[in-house]
Amino acid sequence: MATITTISESVGANRIVPTIAIPYPVGNPELGAKEDSHVRDELVERAIRALSTEVASPTIFKQQ
Repeated sequence: MATITTISESVGANRIVPTIAIPYPVGNPELGAKEDSHVRDELVERAIRALSTEVASPTIFKQQ
């Protein structure tokens, strides 16, 4: 999971899950508790999908 995906690509990370922002990479407290929880759940699900996907080169797993 990375806020700045270009850095992850440049160092050769195989699986890259873009996050929200530098101060709050896996959430957005301005959304309120319920919506923030939804954002966090989606990011974790995407990260799990990335880990279970075979890749041959750096791959960015964007929101579906």
